[in-house]
Amino acid sequence: MQEGTQDETGPRYRPDDRLMQGVIPYLAMDGRCGEAAEFYARAFGAEDIGRMPMADDPGKFMHMQLAINGGALMLTDHMEMSSVRAGAAIARGHLQLVVPDGRAWWARALAAGCEVVAPYERQFWGDDWGLLRDPFGLLWAVLTPDAALWDKAE
Repeated sequence: MQEGTQDETGPRYRPDDRLMQGVIPYLAMDGRCGEAAEFYARAFGAEDIGRMPMADDPGKFMHMQLAINGGALMLTDHMEMSSVRAGAAIARGHLQLVVPDGRAWWARALAAGCEVVAPYERQFWGDDWGLLRDPFGLLWAVLTPDAALWDKAE
């Protein structure tokens, strides 16, 4: 976390420049940001980079940033964005975790409460992959690339 302060709602911050690049998913959580952050810490090892609480709605967050596996995930309870059901904006896709130890990530996510949509197993294209649904309705894929297969790609 970069320069910021701490208060009773958690860290307040300036976004971490190292995570402010590339494409960053920004999800509306229907007033459940805090709950989602706690779940993602258990399920995916998320680190709380910082949060900006809503001054007029205690326990809700205008903005929250998490780091998962070296990448950023942003969440909001903001009503304009939350008017769409959580997960609806990415209902035709999923969040993909590319990790070298997929079985460990898979087991942790299941233990935290994710449900299996497609089992984690070797796929026809050569990688290990599976799909989970979290308690907020979002889909998460766990992918472990087959290094031998990808090392040969030209």
